[in-house]
Amino acid sequence: MSTSRLAGFKDRSVAQRRALVAAHAGADESDLAVFDPSAGLGLEQAEHMIENVVGVLGIPLGVATNFTINGRDVLVPMATEEPSVVAAASNAARIARVRGGFTTSSTDALMQAQVQIVDTADPEAARLRLLEARHELIALANQQDPRLVEFGGGVRDLVVRLVDSRVQRYVVAHLVVDVRDAMGANAVNTMAEAIADRAGRIAGGRPLLRILTNKADLRLARARAVFDAEAVGGADVVADVVHAAALAEADPYRAATHNKGIMNGITAVVLATGNDTRAVEAGAHSHAISDQGNYTALSRFERDADGNLVGTLELPMAVGLVGGATKVHPVAQRAVQVLGVSTAAELAEIIAAVGLAQNFAALRALATEGIQRGHMSLHARNVAVAAGAAEDELAAVVARLVGDKAVRIDHAEKVLAELRAEAGR
Repeated sequence: MSTSRLAGFKDRSVAQRRALVAAHAGADESDLAVFDPSAGLGLEQAEHMIENVVGVLGIPLGVATNFTINGRDVLVPMATEEPSVVAAASNAARIARVRGGFTTSSTDALMQAQVQIVDTADPEAARLRLLEARHELIALANQQDPRLVEFGGGVRDLVVRLVDSRVQRYVVAHLVVDVRDAMGANAVNTMAEAIADRAGRIAGGRPLLRILTNKADLRLARARAVFDAEAVGGADVVADVVHAAALAEADPYRAATHNKGIMNGITAVVLATGNDTRAVEAGAHSHAISDQGNYTALSRFERDADGNLVGTLELPMAVGLVGGATKVHPVAQRAVQVLGVSTAAELAEIIAAVGLAQNFAALRALATEGIQRGHMSLHARNVAVAAGAAEDELAAVVARLVGDKAVRIDHAEKVLAELRAEAGR
């Protein structure tokens, strides 16, 4: 069985890393040639994806190693511009391996579309009339996507809510749809459009909005892991990680950055696989609102009976393998191949595991040496390049920036000038 524990992976060349990833995925190295900027997304393909195309923006694509998820070793493609994200996820996954890695689960792929009905004279009665017509409306919606129904998906329920606003009380009908391996936006939007007029007549009002909600709270992915106390750094570090996580639960100012750290990992995998980063982010942050109306941490960290650190994460994960950029973008297609997933549920669960790993890595850093030490060491390379350092000058400039604890462009320029003067350049 291939392993995701690739010691020294970061020290290899790009070509060597790619060869290892191809071997792990059971692919030819030529399959991953699309990871080259010149061979990835071209202008012709981009022209078909969005409007007014003028070019293509490149984002670094890395691979996180060491992940064991539900007993399977996984290499995880991550697209991000932020230093330390891929390294942190890989290191967290290495620590999680000591206790068996990550265990994940997910719900059915249920997405919801809303139909807003305005100007109803009797909202309470209108709600019941719509529920009485439940089977009729579900049948009408399912007629819009017979292939989805054929594959076992389709509408599972009709829910009707009354929403009080500053203008009036709205009747809002929700179609609950199993979208199978699709993200599902197009499918549920089409269904909402199809039932809107009929729903309006039944309710005695005028249908207005008919669109999905990205609060995908019926489509959840979950991940948990046990981080060995000794591997984490000892009992004191475990206790401090729990303290750091508890502050994020209680304080929205800390929760915002805590959850951003989770999304560092999640968004990178969502983007690499051609899924909708904005939809996933909206779903995650809306899920972070507690029943009391407070913004809180998405994850939880506890100490188990043996003193080890246990991390858990549950959040909406509306991602798919069918349709959208996932099927059009050549790099996204290969990223999915590297992951070795065949269902949207598998993809969602891997993404949740990466989010938990990223979160643990940040909390551990905060509870020990502080976040800046590791982050700025990696950031120093970008600063050195921006200052004009050549390849053979990078190591020396980076070492000075980190040693001086001054990772700034002006200091990098000064250091570079001094080094060149010493070398007689």
